[in-house]
Amino acid sequence: MPYDRIDARILEIVQKNNRLTSEVIGELAGLSATACQRRLKRLRSEGIIESDVSIVSPKAVGRPIQMLVLVTMERERSDIIDRFKKAIKSSAEVVNGFYVTGDADFVLYVTASSMEEYEEFTRRFFYVNPDIKGFRTMVVLDRVKAGFAVPVETPCEG
Repeated sequence: MPYDRIDARILEIVQKNNRLTSEVIGELAGLSATACQRRLKRLRSEGIIESDVSIVSPKAVGRPIQMLVLVTMERERSDIIDRFKKAIKSSAEVVNGFYVTGDADFVLYVTASSMEEYEEFTRRFFYVNPDIKGFRTMVVLDRVKAGFAVPVETPCEG
């Protein structure tokens, strides 16, 4: 999925604010609005832009309890891993889920309205799953940074 330096500039711009109009993005990237729209459409269709989202404050919507949960599976078989990935995707409480290397198999970012709700979630999500060996919960004291922006490498002109 190749992209050029203008695409890289567009990606930097929309990662900071995806509500800008094509006119404004184009102006910042040195393009017409129409050319900018074409490039954005291609970046989305090629999967370089995966999604356009708004970052919502968990506290503002009644989910002030945030946890990072390290999950260890009983064994690493592809069917077990795939089943757990599917469970993560279908759980509203799991905001982000990562299949990782190291001491844990998965790291989950989970929100809840209360510790009681989180306890209920653990019973429903972890304790009834025989494929889970264990899990460790870390309660988030302060969300220091929230976002999805990744550094965009500018391709060399060749």
